[in-house]
Amino acid sequence: MTRPTSLRSLTGLRFVAALLVFLFHITLSNSPIPPNTPINPFADEGLADWLEWLFSKAGYLGVSFFFVLSGFVLTWSVKPGERMRAFWRRRLLKIFPNHLVLFAAAMILFAAAMTPASGWLLNMFLLHSFSPDPTVYVNVNPPSWTLCSELLFYMLFPLLLKPIARIRENRLWFWAGVAILGMVAVQVINTYLIPDSPRSPITPISGAQFWFGYIFPAPRLLEFVSGMLLARLVLSGRFPAINPVLTLVTVPVGYAVALNVPFMYGFVVATIIPICLVIGAYATADSQGRRTGLQGPRWHWLGEISFGFYICQGVVVFYGRTLFPVDPFSTPVAIGVAVLLFIPTLLAGWGLYALVERPVMRRWARSTALIQLQLHAD
Repeated sequence: MTRPTSLRSLTGLRFVAALLVFLFHITLSNSPIPPNTPINPFADEGLADWLEWLFSKAGYLGVSFFFVLSGFVLTWSVKPGERMRAFWRRRLLKIFPNHLVLFAAAMILFAAAMTPASGWLLNMFLLHSFSPDPTVYVNVNPPSWTLCSELLFYMLFPLLLKPIARIRENRLWFWAGVAILGMVAVQVINTYLIPDSPRSPITPISGAQFWFGYIFPAPRLLEFVSGMLLARLVLSGRFPAINPVLTLVTVPVGYAVALNVPFMYGFVVATIIPICLVIGAYATADSQGRRTGLQGPRWHWLGEISFGFYICQGVVVFYGRTLFPVDPFSTPVAIGVAVLLFIPTLLAGWGLYALVERPVMRRWARSTALIQLQLHAD
């Protein structure tokens, strides 16, 4: 199958995933930054509780989508013969400049006063989510914990690609199933082998269980590998040409399951199949030149700024909410507060993309070097 220069539908879907994370954050009853005051602005307790419940898995869904998409896009866009050092340089330039700008902003605004040097140093170098300490893995700019996983993915990608490239095409679905079973196994281990106390201040499970099942980068490799296998399935023509809109129907089904299964299985397990179906279907449609409704310039722009929109939420939403009165608001005013937090987050994400991410990538990330790997097994 011929690879298009870009998968514009998947670029647009990146913003949808980032928006889901925003909805999760804006309805939290407890902020992840001390003193853990509510972010949810609604005074109507019934409505506030319902909104928190409704979007309680939205962040998990969005993050899982990002992790699968990372594996998919990197595998899809492999340049035959690219040197590993060139690949790593490009990926580090993709995440570290944005991260360091938000790290500095968070430290100046609120984090320096509450974060010991041992914590912020780990955060600065994107190693903090390897710590099981809840005061470490969500410190400084809380959303940056996902970048620790992305960094691990990038470091291991050239090594993972070799065995994945050797998998015969008729075995790809089998190994995709194995990866999903691995995600189930992680939560089984989490349920029975990881200590269930003391309880996390922001979840109904222990801090250790939340870390192992959701934050710890090593188990999240399974989603990244699933994305790599999915890319090979699409490239080999073994992913069915499903109407992408039909795959979207599976997302609320998986989400409903996530809301009703034991908490830990809502992190990844309940929604991983819908995520893979959506990514595979939209990528197949893009590669075949079919219209999806997500390929226009507005969706493309939103997708381009989605990383900035996501990473800014720790500062704009969590810190910005503290600038409003502590007491919640009537429903119309609360909606206005949510909008007032959404617009600066969007603009900050745009600014980060336009002033940091894009200039850095254009200036230093171009490479003519190559990863001596084949994507199709002999």
